[in-house]
Amino acid sequence: MTGAATPSRFGEGPLSRAAALVYTLLVVELLLVLTTAPGLVALALLDRDVSNLPLVALCAVPLGPALSAAVYALHHQRPDLTDLHPARVFWRGYRRNVADALLVWVPLLVWLTVLAVNLAHLPSAGVPRWWAVPLVLVGAGSAVLGAHALVITSLFAFRLRDVVRLARFFVLRTPVVTLGTAGLLGAATALLATSPALLVALAAVLALALLRGGDPMIAQIRKEFTA
Repeated sequence: MTGAATPSRFGEGPLSRAAALVYTLLVVELLLVLTTAPGLVALALLDRDVSNLPLVALCAVPLGPALSAAVYALHHQRPDLTDLHPARVFWRGYRRNVADALLVWVPLLVWLTVLAVNLAHLPSAGVPRWWAVPLVLVGAGSAVLGAHALVITSLFAFRLRDVVRLARFFVLRTPVVTLGTAGLLGAATALLATSPALLVALAAVLALALLRGGDPMIAQIRKEFTA
């Protein structure tokens, strides 16, 4: 006869793991809001005008390191309810990744701002309206590439040029990840346009979705490009 199954210790069952995830998401959400608060406040005070697009990008600068720290904290979260330190892990990720995250995030913001300004001024520039299609496609591709790069730099210690190469490589290598990231960015853009407050409230959930969607890419990088 086989022996009875060993019961799970407290903190290791499915309900405990779910509670641990919810608690981690709440803490990460709070820290995301805290670290991006200056930009959020300034953004709320700006008029919705095309001329303010560069200022909108400036307000979004703190989001890069904060999102990187959130991805790091969620990736390193412990499923054991009795051993949770999400705030400590978030700040460790923030300190570890802030410089590299900015190197990825700021050029992406500048490039997307240039595209957005050009899109906004197409009629006044006398450019055919169909030019909006390639500009939007370039912007979407750049955003997906930037999201890949941010996830990679959040979890691995590669040089910037290697991060960019890997991000570009995995856009085609892992199409499921690319399509999932594109869909997630599309949803975030729709929320930004319709309910910015809801987007802020769901920031940690979106960071988790970005991380989980990128699992195949993360696994391949760990297998093929790390010792």
